[in-house]
Amino acid sequence: MRDMQLKSPAGTTRRTAPSALADDTAAPTPSAVRVSAATKRFDRSETDALSHVDLTVPAGSITVLLGPSGCGKTTLLRCVAGLETLTSGRIEIGETDVTDISAEDRGVAMAFQNYALYPNKTVLGNIEFPLRMRRVDRATRRERALRAAELMRLDGLLDRKPSELSGGQRQRVGIGRALVRDPAVLVMDEPFSNLDAALRDTMRAELVTLQRRLGMTVVFVTHDQVEALALADQLVVMRAGRIEQAGPPEDVYRTPATTFVATFLDGMNTFDAEGPFAAGSMPGAATVGCRTDHLRIGTGDGDDIDLRGQVLMAELRGRDRLVHLDIDGRRARMRVPADTRPSGEIALHVRRSDLHHFTADGVRCP
Repeated sequence: MRDMQLKSPAGTTRRTAPSALADDTAAPTPSAVRVSAATKRFDRSETDALSHVDLTVPAGSITVLLGPSGCGKTTLLRCVAGLETLTSGRIEIGETDVTDISAEDRGVAMAFQNYALYPNKTVLGNIEFPLRMRRVDRATRRERALRAAELMRLDGLLDRKPSELSGGQRQRVGIGRALVRDPAVLVMDEPFSNLDAALRDTMRAELVTLQRRLGMTVVFVTHDQVEALALADQLVVMRAGRIEQAGPPEDVYRTPATTFVATFLDGMNTFDAEGPFAAGSMPGAATVGCRTDHLRIGTGDGDDIDLRGQVLMAELRGRDRLVHLDIDGRRARMRVPADTRPSGEIALHVRRSDLHHFTADGVRCP
């Protein structure tokens, strides 16, 4: 593993992270991101895009920022990368406070949704361009660009222009161009959203394989719940400039901290904790939730809760059908096998043990 000395555009010497491209059998470079009390308010805005956000990104992991449009996830990513400045708060990368350090000196590389490739440059030219801008000598930048191209399986496409590449190949070039800098952190803003579903699956698998191989620290933004659960070592769900919940994706999925997390991440059904749901509800519960696969057709037994529902429509989802229901004036959804075709008014039940309980403020009951 090499510890390179690069020249910044200003001509000062700065130390980069040890090169992951030089030796993929070497130990991962220790690096992490810590965001403390981060607040961002744009000019002429009356609300905070980020409001007192605290976040630790474990080194050598993929942290996914998930949330609806406008929740602040891309703003947080851009603040980490140095493309936006905080109104208040602090950002550290490794042991260095980078809050007031320029983007090019943070050791952060970014992969974009729209690839941002230079149309007049070849694959190799695009990959090595960041090193050219940093005045890295020709031999070194060529060696590192070829290594990045090999990692991204682009070695047979080096002389092609972006217009001659598929969407997946163009995204590989964008990621290769980010990797060639040997960044301490790779940030990715919905990089696969322009790809078709099958190619997104392929690119997700390739990213995870590459991240494990190089031990990179990755911060990844998406609004796609499936993508988030597939990629994340740490899942961060955001809403209105704040973090609603953060943790291992299995934990966030199984025990959502708020009704927002429950409904946004999983499409969980929610009902008022009254009527058939009143008996057995936890003290302080105002809302109960049940997953689409926990709502079942037929009359229950024992301690199950029995309901009646009117089928509104059913969508075929491959091996499953997603059935839309009206239950006492509230919309709900139920997942059933594809060969099940419910219609009209039907009997339903849910086990009490499958219910999630939330307070009137939408917070999970303790």
